Amino acid sequence: MFDILGITFPIFATIALGYAAVRFGVFAQSDMKILGKYVLNIALPALLCAAVARRDLAEVLQFNYALVFALGGVATFALVYLALLAQGTGPARRAIGAMGSCCPNSAYVGYPVMLMILPDQAGIVLALNFLVENFLLIPLGLMFLESARDTGEKNKLRMLGRLFLSILKRPMFIGLLSGLALLVLDVELPSAAFRLLDMLAASASALALVMIGGSLVGLPLRGEMTLAVQILIGKLFVNPAMVMLAAVALPMLGMPALSPEMWLAAVMSAAMPMLVLYVVFAQEYGHEGIASIALLAATVGAFFTLSSLLFLLT
Repeated sequence: MFDILGITFPIFATIALGYAAVRFGVFAQSDMKILGKYVLNIALPALLCAAVARRDLAEVLQFNYALVFALGGVATFALVYLALLAQGTGPARRAIGAMGSCCPNSAYVGYPVMLMILPDQAGIVLALNFLVENFLLIPLGLMFLESARDTGEKNKLRMLGRLFLSILKRPMFIGLLSGLALLVLDVELPSAAFRLLDMLAASASALALVMIGGSLVGLPLRGEMTLAVQILIGKLFVNPAMVMLAAVALPMLGMPALSPEMWLAAVMSAAMPMLVLYVVFAQEYGHEGIASIALLAATVGAFFTLSSLLFLLT
């Protein structure tokens, strides 16, 4: 168990350090946005480009992993949505609950954890998770949120079109495509270029965790506690369980089973707390309090659930 804590303690201690740094005035809340922009727009794109460019194509195009992660996320969304519907929860809050339960924070929390437990696969796992989350899980949640507004089909399609266009313009997606192009075209970058990408990538993990901790300061913690707890359960327990079931069912669908490393990566990725932008999405619909409580509780609770999962699975 001490070996497991040796993995999870540094991760969550760094998050706590970020929280304390903002709470006691070492950094301002606005500084966290700058750190987040650096990680998303410079460090992680460099990481994705280098990670993909150095691999074989078969290692990058692991459709079985993406399918498991996607099926587990969609199943979680459906289960939580139906459970909240059965309780008579309103449509916007149902969508908030389901989205929070299936959208993990792979960039800011997932990657640092993967770097500790599966360093050789961490970059590829981040790339695959990025694609599933940004092209399926997040749009799914936003589509249901827009449905709660009853704005009409044309507005929903316009919203999804803007969302997909913004994803294509993101530096992380451009970094991923650049690495894939180098791989497919068999272009070998000079060693100095790889050293530059590695140097930038190395800065991602610690800064991402500090940013997560600092972003938790000052969240509007007023909302329906019962729903927040249900979102917490959905994210930390239901989502990894659904991904685990999808991984077990994969051979039954006639597809190759995941390797032990990628099986562990899929389950652990699903067990991460929800993405920080979750609160921003919820704020547009007046439910930032519920999302903030769920995010804070899931981030704290993930220390215990991730430690327990690692103990059981390794």
